[in-house]
Parts: sequence; structure tokens; C-alpha cells
Amino acid sequence: MFRKLREKKGTVCPMEMVQVALLIALAIAVGLIFKTEVTEFVNKTFENLNG
Repeated sequence: MFRKLREKKGTVCPMEMVQVALLIALAIAVGLIFKTEVTEFVNKTFENLNG
């Protein structure tokens, strides 16, 4: 019974998957919140490089 509960090599623990999902959700949320600032920064940077 306890052998089934042990993690096998190469498998991903469910807690690790939850952490990855939270980090992805956080990255998307930050990207959506600062979307206009990032866009302005990129546009300004390319304008400075072009002229």
C-alpha cells in the first residue's frame, strides 16, 4: 500500500504542478496589468533606435 504512495522517478508531484500553475497565472496577470506600460516602453525604445 505504501509503495503506491511513494513518488516514482520522473513523475511530477501535484504540488509542483500547482506552483507552476500559480506562477504562470501571476505572470499573465502582471502582463495584463502593465500591458500599456510595456507597450509604451517597447514603442519608445524602437523609436529611439530608429531615429
